[in-house]
Amino acid sequence: MTNHHSPSFAIWLTGLPASGKSTIAAALRPQLEQLNLSVEVLESDAVRQILTPTPTYSPAERDLFYRALAFMGARLVAHGITVIFDATASKRAYRDFARSCIPRFIEVAVECPLGLAMQRDYKGTYQRGQRGESSTVPGLQELYEAPLHPEVRIDTTLLSATDAARILLEVVNEQFKEEVPP
Repeated sequence: MTNHHSPSFAIWLTGLPASGKSTIAAALRPQLEQLNLSVEVLESDAVRQILTPTPTYSPAERDLFYRALAFMGARLVAHGITVIFDATASKRAYRDFARSCIPRFIEVAVECPLGLAMQRDYKGTYQRGQRGESSTVPGLQELYEAPLHPEVRIDTTLLSATDAARILLEVVNEQFKEEVPP
């Protein structure tokens, strides 16, 4: 059941691959659900399996993918679902498009040095890039455009996912304090 006193919103966790986005999303979701919010995590790899089952990661495919991801998120938010985007979205334009579609939008820069992200890379994304099996890894061969003015910066070298989720909850309460139940 949707809480009609607290309109939904979107939080976009952006950062290099393996910077900690999924771990933060997993810690944040139950905390938002405790506020009686319906929450959906749109995780780029899971959505990509549906939209582009054999991804090329070409610029045109990425543009289409992120427009579709933003559109899905906007539709969910319009229907009272709070959305956590767990997606690198390496170009600012992707996240700006989502912001233009979703009035209540929080961009979170998940910051992590490339070397540490490469160490944490349990999916093997950077290894594939280094072996030449992929030529489009953000931060490695492709530019990652970090947010210029995110609502929140989370340094995953200093903060645990639990601490990051707590900070994000404080930001949600601050930005939407008149609407989020105590």
